[in-house]
Amino acid sequence: MNVGIGLPIADPATLLSWAERADAGPFSTLGLLDRLVYHNPEPLVALAVLAGATSRVRVQTEVLLAPLRDTALLAKQAATLDRMTGGRLVLGLGIGGRDDDHRVTGIDKRTRGRRLDEQMAVMRRLWSGEPYGDDIGPIGPAPARPGGPEVLFGGFKPAAIERVARWGDGFLAAAAPSWAGGLFDTARKFWREYDRAGEPRIVAQVNVALGPEDVIRDARAHMHAYYTFTGMADRMVAGMLTTPTDIRDAITRFADLGADEVMLYCYGADPRQVDRIADAL
Repeated sequence: MNVGIGLPIADPATLLSWAERADAGPFSTLGLLDRLVYHNPEPLVALAVLAGATSRVRVQTEVLLAPLRDTALLAKQAATLDRMTGGRLVLGLGIGGRDDDHRVTGIDKRTRGRRLDEQMAVMRRLWSGEPYGDDIGPIGPAPARPGGPEVLFGGFKPAAIERVARWGDGFLAAAAPSWAGGLFDTARKFWREYDRAGEPRIVAQVNVALGPEDVIRDARAHMHAYYTFTGMADRMVAGMLTTPTDIRDAITRFADLGADEVMLYCYGADPRQVDRIADAL
């Protein structure tokens, strides 16, 4: 079982310390959230900086709101980061649910799912070295991974999970072990229906905070602020794991469900949590 660290967004200036500690520890991946109308760092820019400060861990968008971005530019950015990191980029993609993010980019929220499907068709073609169109040439550079970086899709509805089999390499599930199993099964079902070889890579996500009470209080406050727009922030914060035993138990439960990796998502800014989590593992 691989275990990654989801990075906090409260203070981008601390993320280098998080990345260096994670790269020196037992962790597989660094993940970063995406929103536009918020004070979080832009994930592709931030992860490029962190990739340059590390040598081993993968860097993962979790999830990047692709419909808010220009398709050709996103394909070029992802291919560049994948090439320059030697294939360490994992492109987690989703459609997003905030009205303000879509309004500020002029994207119709009602068509965001269809737009993502269209984007994937174009990006897969570009990453394979094909021309953009009949009278427009290819858009490089070639990614390190043939056919493009590894792509995960996040989501909960069947239409979102179906993209895993249609366009992706795996599924990113931000769900508790108690109900993640059904989502995993849905992803595997679509995988078989599309006659894909092997199995989709399954990446689970759970929110954690380890440390003194002030660290946990800080994490809860930042997580609550981030998810206020959902109307479910209290319930989500209540599910945060704050003891080594709870974190180990969650990892075991996800392993029993067949997950390949668990991302431990942190909202508190203290980078010493990386060391505490490493000790807990």
